[in-house]
Amino acid sequence: MFSRRQQIIEYIEKGSIPQDKIREALVTVKVTPGNQDWKHFIDSILLWFGGLALSFSMLFFIAYNWNEIGRFAKFAMVESVMILAIIAYWRLGSNSMTGKVSLVSATLFLGVLLGLYGQTYQTGADPWQLFFYWAIFMLPWALVGRFAALWIIWIILLNISIVLYYSVFSGLFGFVFNSEMKLLWLLFIFNTFVLIVWELLSMKWHWLDKAWAIRLLAVASGLCVTTLVLESIFSSAGFSSLSALVWGLWMAALFYTYRILKHDLFMLAGFCFSGIVVLVSFLGNQMLQQGDASAFLILALIVIGLGAGSAIWLRNIHREWQS
Repeated sequence: MFSRRQQIIEYIEKGSIPQDKIREALVTVKVTPGNQDWKHFIDSILLWFGGLALSFSMLFFIAYNWNEIGRFAKFAMVESVMILAIIAYWRLGSNSMTGKVSLVSATLFLGVLLGLYGQTYQTGADPWQLFFYWAIFMLPWALVGRFAALWIIWIILLNISIVLYYSVFSGLFGFVFNSEMKLLWLLFIFNTFVLIVWELLSMKWHWLDKAWAIRLLAVASGLCVTTLVLESIFSSAGFSSLSALVWGLWMAALFYTYRILKHDLFMLAGFCFSGIVVLVSFLGNQMLQQGDASAFLILALIVIGLGAGSAIWLRNIHREWQS
């Protein structure tokens, strides 16, 4: 797309395309969306919103009418709509957008069913078990569906399970992680591992090669490791060299992967953002400890300089990839 866009811009600048034909040329080479593209986009958005609204409406309807609806009626309602969603997926096929929305809706209905079971029979299970069993039971659907959104839901459920499990059994990992940032370490390790596995599998299975999903995993991993460094910088216990080392390795791997191996400007923008946040936080912590009011002005200038430098660098890389 970038090469087509650059080429059509060059034609327009040279005057090779008449003024009254520029709009048609841009639509033809898919630089700007046409009427059919907008129609397809709006249809997809409304379809997804409709499926999600139907799924959450079932949850809210049962919760609001909890005392008015009998136990078996609740189960019958949830199971019926879940079966209908599965049948719709089976009839519509895995390649159609409607079939994918149906499978995602069935996955959400499964969560509602598990929550209904736990609330009705008061099983006494810890909250993390609801999301963990939800992830376990939806795993066959994710394997069959071959749909990136389902796997993202599965990963989100496991992240929630880790957070809730840690809140109950935080001492279990004390022999491995002795700092107050144990949960962040666990989330960072998990999401980084998933990101690496996803990237490797996407080379073989192209249905996993979705930029939005990979970027979402990278954001989760980057937020965790950046927060670890920030916690270390501002910690009263002192700066942790382990956090800095892991962050440095993560930054180097991110740069090498998405600058050299696989071009992705979004990832490099995240690389710049994390670097600016950590560097400014470190300098600010050192400078403000001296009690000098001019440190705020210096930090503001540093942020402006780093932001402008990052923007110029990203623009140059973008031009390099276009050419």
